[in-house]
Amino acid sequence: MDHSTRTELSRRHFLSRASQGLGAVALAALLNPRLLHAAPSRGVLQNLPLPQKAKRVIWLTMAGGPSHLELFDYKAKLAEVDGQPMPESFTKGQQLAQLQGQKLICQGPQFKFQKFGKNQTELSELLPHIGSVVDDICIVKSMTTDAINHDPAHMFMNTGSQITGRPSMGAWLTYGLGSESENLPGFVVLISTGKGRTPQPIAARQWSSGFLPSKYQGVQLRATGDPVLYLNNPPGVTRALQQGDVAAINAINHQHDALVHDPEIATRIAQYEMAFQMQASVPDLVDVSSEGAKTLELYGCRPGDGSFASNCLLARRLAERGTRFIQLYHRDWDHHSLLREELPLRAKEVDRACAALITDLKQRGMFDDTLIVWSGEFGRTPMKQGNKGPIGRDHHNKSMSMWLAGAGIRRGLVYGATDDLGYAAVENVATVHDLHATMLHQLGIQHDSFSFKFQGLDAKLTGVEGAKVIKGILA
Repeated sequence: MDHSTRTELSRRHFLSRASQGLGAVALAALLNPRLLHAAPSRGVLQNLPLPQKAKRVIWLTMAGGPSHLELFDYKAKLAEVDGQPMPESFTKGQQLAQLQGQKLICQGPQFKFQKFGKNQTELSELLPHIGSVVDDICIVKSMTTDAINHDPAHMFMNTGSQITGRPSMGAWLTYGLGSESENLPGFVVLISTGKGRTPQPIAARQWSSGFLPSKYQGVQLRATGDPVLYLNNPPGVTRALQQGDVAAINAINHQHDALVHDPEIATRIAQYEMAFQMQASVPDLVDVSSEGAKTLELYGCRPGDGSFASNCLLARRLAERGTRFIQLYHRDWDHHSLLREELPLRAKEVDRACAALITDLKQRGMFDDTLIVWSGEFGRTPMKQGNKGPIGRDHHNKSMSMWLAGAGIRRGLVYGATDDLGYAAVENVATVHDLHATMLHQLGIQHDSFSFKFQGLDAKLTGVEGAKVIKGILA
């Protein structure tokens, strides 16, 4: 169709010419509802260059920066020098957050560690349930990050860049691999809040699609109440009536897309269809009445209580239904003070559910193709924050601990190490870009050739800094 034809096609002419076609589409959708089903979306990578170990990802995000020194990385030397000045050789010329320019005092571990599993892996006494499955996970003690404050650190961990506007990991994966679900989004976000004082703010830009088409952005399901706003039809509007409306609207959108070839119109069509399907699929998803008492006891949750445990159970149900990337945020790990008082509460809120998720996936034969990642956005300093009263630790980007499990990750492994005081990673140092490269590798994607043209450049999740796959943690 040439330009003159496009400009002469008025709204009135369009509707008069298309009315019979729209009516036919609506009638067909009413007679055969499956015509309107959103088919599983296909990603741009039709032939994966690498063996696909992971079909999906469940990312457990501890928002606020959990202290590795109290949870995963016990330092006897730090305990020995507790209360003494921090050696200047560690910190001179280094970036700190709130402790910059202050007198730096060492603070020893605030909780005891115990040995768990066949390899007698040391973990905090606060994590007995994770200890019970420690032979199934890989603990990385040598992770580092570029950012030292919360929002840029979350952006970096999610998108590989501290700059807002880049696609998140979940968006990259659904763009590359598509989704296996017909009636649920390929990228879902679940948020829970610890019963503490200062929940870490979470922003929708952390699961944004950035410069990728907007259909790849994460969809947040609310933890309490209706999981999605406007999920139910208003009085007098039946599902059949709405189905006809959606079919008619999408037929108009298809006609318009044929004229202007705008990818956002295709997104709008897909989102109309997905929203319609979610009206039926989401209530079934959150109805856990079929799970049974044993499963609820395993996770330690009550249906609909909005807890991290409930979200872990929903994550497993989403994974079963084909969702590609499921990200859980649990807030309130930012312990500048009250570390001794608050950290046990946060650990208790997640410990049992994390172990239950692993156990449940193993029982259902899904552990071997599900990649689980547990991480904060950065670590905490070996120097204490606060001189009197409730003490804590400051933000820290030179060392942090995390763990991975499933999907070809080596089981029962402790990888990397920090120095004697836990200040900096010194053995098998890993970066966030390395983590992303490793995750993509397990999903069958070659990270350095997976790109999207943006502003004239081939933009990548793993950037241009020379990311490497962390092969030492792979089975």
